[in-house]
Amino acid sequence: KINLIIVIYKTKMLKNLVKNLKPSSTLLINETSRKLEEQGKKIYKFGFGQSPFKVPEDVVNELKINAHQNKYLPMQGLSELRNVVAKYTSEKKNYNYKSENVIIGPGSKELMFLLHIIFDGEIILPAPSWVSYAPQAILGRNKTQILQTKRENNWFPTASEIEEIILKDKNKNYLLFLNSPNNPSGQICENLEEIASIAKKYNLIILSDEIYSELSFKDSYQSISNFCQEKTIISTGLSKWCGAGGWRLGYFLVPDSLIEIKNMINVLASETFSAVSAPIQYAAIKAYENNHSNYINKSRKILSAVGNYVYENLKSNKVLINQPQGAFYLMPEFLNKKFKNSTHLCETVLEETGVAMLPASDFGFNPQRLLTRLCYIDFDGNEFLNADIDDKILSDKIIEKYAPNVVEGVQKLSNWAKNL
Repeated sequence: KINLIIVIYKTKMLKNLVKNLKPSSTLLINETSRKLEEQGKKIYKFGFGQSPFKVPEDVVNELKINAHQNKYLPMQGLSELRNVVAKYTSEKKNYNYKSENVIIGPGSKELMFLLHIIFDGEIILPAPSWVSYAPQAILGRNKTQILQTKRENNWFPTASEIEEIILKDKNKNYLLFLNSPNNPSGQICENLEEIASIAKKYNLIILSDEIYSELSFKDSYQSISNFCQEKTIISTGLSKWCGAGGWRLGYFLVPDSLIEIKNMINVLASETFSAVSAPIQYAAIKAYENNHSNYINKSRKILSAVGNYVYENLKSNKVLINQPQGAFYLMPEFLNKKFKNSTHLCETVLEETGVAMLPASDFGFNPQRLLTRLCYIDFDGNEFLNADIDDKILSDKIIEKYAPNVVEGVQKLSNWAKNL
């Protein structure tokens, strides 16, 4: 009877945790924008972060060819897919990953959730952090340490700031989430080596969310795994670089030193999603096996040009903003004290200009800081990809032609900020 009472109590406690959570703000802003459009209002969709580009044709064709695949696949993922993912990553990271190190999941988001469930310790989340990290930690019943960052360090934590948290109780297990290029800031972490030294010193595990790594605007992208492979779980997938968010295929690369974590995720996978859709796994082999450098480079070129256009036309003495370095985000800060918080700011902007953004409070910042996330992909990515844009630098005229909503929305936002 006592055991039954404990189970019932814990179940109710977990249900109360769920009741206190809100829907993901990134998905909610998409729904809000759609409803306003249905009412006839012109909306500039700077809130939802989904790749604007089509999935490469060879990958799409492979999905069609494998539509007949109807069997359950191994819970860790199709062996052929894990092999090509391991090879692809090993070449980029200069580290020998094996197929056994790879776990295929229905999007990296689900794998992160399972990691939160099995981890027993404290989660260190630098603000800004992607909106789902903290809610997943709550559901995993882990305590979170929100680490506020600074603009001058590209919105990433310093090694000493991380160490300060760990030194409060060195006996605890710690898991640091590091997302570079970052959602929501569009910045890249440049102090990886010093963070790696802390990881080695205190046995800190790092979840390196590299879902935007292929969309870094510099050619020399580096991962924290380049400095401490044995402590780093790499998380990435098809959604951003391959334009396949709706396909829901992500993966973890777990080093041999963290094999216990990998095994536990496999157990949870067997009891939750069982296996990722078979046709999508077969199609994903071509995504990593074939050469898509032209597709990726053109995507990066477009995103870099559009991001810099927004940056140049929005920065002012009333709007502080860092130049974009990757992904498709900017994080402007509006210098005005008339708004109660960043949510109030975003609601006012949407009402008065039609520009939809997310408040930075959704990403872990103090609500009183008037920071927002601006996603600059409100354009037809297919049309832009097919355009003749071989010039090294894309002119404003090209951006005005192929990204008119971005141009118009930024102009409205800029004028609004100037008149505050």
